[in-house]
Amino acid sequence: MHGYAIVQTLKDHSDEVVQVGESSLYPALQRLLLNGWVKADWGASENNRRARFYTLTAPGRKQLVSERQDFERMIAAIQKVLQTA
Repeated sequence: MHGYAIVQTLKDHSDEVVQVGESSLYPALQRLLLNGWVKADWGASENNRRARFYTLTAPGRKQLVSERQDFERMIAAIQKVLQTA
């Protein structure tokens, strides 16, 4: 996906709870590129504008699994704390 499509997908799939601005998205994508977790190719967007399309790499998928596990552990811990409060 290109940047704008990523923003829209996050917004749509989160019922508009997660809203990421360009000032946050593009530096994050740059860090993902530098880590080798995504690759980027230039192409044409839906409205024929030149856009950079980002794709997860194999190391990126592995990192996503790890990050997701860490996130799920954190959510479980927060739920435990809230249940005892």
